[in-house]
Amino acid sequence: MLLKLTLLMAALSVEWIGGTSVDWETRATPTIYLAGDSTMAKLSSPTDGWGQYLNKYVTIPVVNKAIGGRSARSFFNEGRFTEIERLVAPGDIVVIEFGHNDGGSPNSASDNGRSDCPGTEVTTTCKSGKNASETVYTFGYYVETATTNLKAKGASVVISSQTPNNVWEGGKYNAAPSRFVGYAATAAKNAGVGFVDHFQAVANMYLKLGGDQTNALYPKDHTHTSPEGADLSAQAFVEAIARDFNGTTPLKQYLKGGVPVVF
Repeated sequence: MLLKLTLLMAALSVEWIGGTSVDWETRATPTIYLAGDSTMAKLSSPTDGWGQYLNKYVTIPVVNKAIGGRSARSFFNEGRFTEIERLVAPGDIVVIEFGHNDGGSPNSASDNGRSDCPGTEVTTTCKSGKNASETVYTFGYYVETATTNLKAKGASVVISSQTPNNVWEGGKYNAAPSRFVGYAATAAKNAGVGFVDHFQAVANMYLKLGGDQTNALYPKDHTHTSPEGADLSAQAFVEAIARDFNGTTPLKQYLKGGVPVVF
């Protein structure tokens, strides 16, 4: 009984010692949390998201909190970043990847609740054309605010650019990035965290694969890949980390040996 009481008091002591707040201890084994859209999320056959395959290539647990149909704005407004903030412990790593659903105009009367204000300034705002009471912010605001809050909990954050759509659609290679690829890079720089250009890594992989093999990875539309394609996108992400494709990230130390080479 005395041992149990001692352990309980020790656990509680991390909150307040001498009237000063003290952070909870870092987990012995960190966890990777994923925040993103359907290209990262668990999907039903014949498609799947790349986040479902990341655990094959890292030595620590992966918790996939990505969900289909979300943008940085809707993920933020639905409290999904807040949910991850409640889960993380110091030393954990959060990967944030959005862009596929962030386009369009929030000023439209048919605003879908996902479109961000254009631009990279976190102070830029606009109004939803459907919900006049909602102030809409930029992609950078949503991602950078979430990053700041997660860092305050002791987590590390890696901002990743969106995966490309089928770059061989129409029979000719076209890997022109959307504006959200640049927005993601800017958000990472502003927030002082690691960046992975997942878009370029996957696009380079598709160039290497060629049109026929790439087209075969898209069984349904030009955005969502088959499980094989999702696994390959995870491999491209891992290779980018291993090669310091866009600088070193805290994920590198947790990669398994025999890193895939796909681009």
